[in-house]
Amino acid sequence: MKPATRAARRGLAAVALTCAAVVIPTTALAASGSPAKPAAAARSAAAAIPRCGTGALTAWLGIPGDGYAGGVSYQLELSNTSGRACTLYGYPGVSALARGGHQLGRAAGRGPASANRLVTLGRGATAHVLLQITDVASFPPASCGETTAVALRVYPPGATRSLEVPFTFQACGQSGPVYLHVGTTKGGTGIPGFSS
Repeated sequence: MKPATRAARRGLAAVALTCAAVVIPTTALAASGSPAKPAAAARSAAAAIPRCGTGALTAWLGIPGDGYAGGVSYQLELSNTSGRACTLYGYPGVSALARGGHQLGRAAGRGPASANRLVTLGRGATAHVLLQITDVASFPPASCGETTAVALRVYPPGATRSLEVPFTFQACGQSGPVYLHVGTTKGGTGIPGFSS
């Protein structure tokens, strides 16, 4: 074979490959259809995922806490221990419990405002909430009535049944000051000292 013919064939092969590299993605994009259909299908699939009921979840506390002036922050974790995906949206209800199961003081207030987002938990996945516990020794004794809590009662967002997390800490026995604050539910496991 002559060198000139070999060079010409190589040139033609390079041009053919370049054309194929341009034409194939363009054809694939044209064949994929309208992008609105997959987005609509994704929204409809997300809407079909049920809310996480209390029976689908296990609540636990990320230890150690992260101390700040006037209290300690903890990562309150909600793990999907059911057999299918479910969703959480918004703030949980949290309160302190005494021995015997009665509530100590007021339920948790909502912490600093942040946007609520729908969190989808696959089987075994975890979401977290920032829980702040104020040092109750800073409140006047008559309005607080300092005592010892032995657990947290946690109502997952939208739920009417609660979970209990064993945890001993100082709480207010009177219904005076709000000494617990919770944030909105966020996706992923909260990391003590790192996640907000």
